[in-house]
Amino acid sequence: MYATLSSFAQTWGLGLFVTMFLVALAYALWPANRQMFDHAAQLPLIDKEPSDD
Repeated sequence: MYATLSSFAQTWGLGLFVTMFLVALAYALWPANRQMFDHAAQLPLIDKEPSDD
């Protein structure tokens, strides 16, 4: 019983994680998301004026 469950979990777990990786990769490389990711990449470099608060 343990060997059957272990084999099932290893096989389908691998398939699940490969699918999740491919979905995340497609999301990151989707052309419509490029502007959002470019803006997020530039956020640390934006120099803001100090406020007088």
